[in-house]
Amino acid sequence: MNAMPRLSRRIFLALALCTASLAQAQLSIEITGAGANRIPVAIADFQGENVAARVVAATVRSDLERSGLFRLIDTTGAALDENSPINHADWKSRGADALAAGSVRRSPDGRLEARFRLYDAQQAVSLGGAAYVTGNEQLRAAGHRIADYIYEKLTGERGVFSTRIAYVVKSRNQYLLQIADADGQGAATALTSTEPIISPVWSPDGSKLAYVSFEKKKPVIYVHSIASGQRHIVANFKGSNSAPAWSPDGRRLAIVLSKDGNSQIYSVSADGSGLQRITQSAGIDTEPRFSADGGSIYFTSDRGGSPQIYQVGASGGEARRVTFEGSYNVSPRPSPDGKSLAYISRRDGRFQLAAMDLASRQVQVLTDSHKDESPSFAPNSRMILIATEVGGRGVLSAVSSDGRIKQRLTVAGGDVREPAWGPFVK
Repeated sequence: MNAMPRLSRRIFLALALCTASLAQAQLSIEITGAGANRIPVAIADFQGENVAARVVAATVRSDLERSGLFRLIDTTGAALDENSPINHADWKSRGADALAAGSVRRSPDGRLEARFRLYDAQQAVSLGGAAYVTGNEQLRAAGHRIADYIYEKLTGERGVFSTRIAYVVKSRNQYLLQIADADGQGAATALTSTEPIISPVWSPDGSKLAYVSFEKKKPVIYVHSIASGQRHIVANFKGSNSAPAWSPDGRRLAIVLSKDGNSQIYSVSADGSGLQRITQSAGIDTEPRFSADGGSIYFTSDRGGSPQIYQVGASGGEARRVTFEGSYNVSPRPSPDGKSLAYISRRDGRFQLAAMDLASRQVQVLTDSHKDESPSFAPNSRMILIATEVGGRGVLSAVSSDGRIKQRLTVAGGDVREPAWGPFVK
């Protein structure tokens, strides 16, 4: 029973984050691993408004490169817009499987329009294109959209470059709940508090965050509107209120309450009404997450003597154990596609990210680090974001579901914790 108090402290107590200034709260990203067979793609210099065109093209290139699935072909000296004639034989000889060309031009009403077209250089055919109306402050967003289009056309999977992530940083004894683009850029602070903020989770439509704040000198669950900044309390019962998780339809939250003794799992409407108890055990039940179809809830419990992952119906019932390898498995996170379950497993004294194929029950350890926690899937199930430690400092890492592609996101001079990857952008 020594492991579960450690788990409880991690969930309920303040985060040990080092000091970082507000100016330093921008994430920087480093690629530490790539896929085995990367797709060679050329992104020509976009034409039109020079500065704006450079920003959009650079964003597209950066997105594709950091995904680990693409190898950029040198396009030095090639400035092409979406209507330029394409010498497919030339690009094929350069080794490109695909080529993107585009422009950013100002429309009569003063707005900017980013246009592009994607080509299959090997087959010498167009793969389509799109146009996005944007402003100077949204140029990178247009680049993310173009990168998403290219990613989906060339891989068959939906891209996540336009999505957002949330995380917590401490700065000068203030806790910052921040929201940034998936590449760590454009960070903005949603909430500042002198008390810890933990366990942020995105609503399925991406309009709200639920999280736990200690501003009332105890853990209380809030739901926070991203657009308005308004928020309301969902759970402030006697004892601890922790570990919120949204149902796939966004109507309810699974939460953990200790109001009746040990921590147990409940569900509650997003407005705080309709509280229902889900689990009934003599142990500690915590860290709930709804399955992709919303029909069940995965959670961590020590009811069997050591922390393991269990599954119970969304309305309650008998729970069944899911993890059997090792004596410590916590923080279950089912993938959005319902095919796998990520979690943290202790192996040889190291806390590492593992993933279970839910069909075969085969388990793969995805990281070689020592202190992984708080896994969060990308909405296309391709990548998993985690908090970990490097050189004694908290950083975020992203690893592909097969363990091959790795990224590291850091904040200069400080620690960052509690990552949450947002849903697809509508």
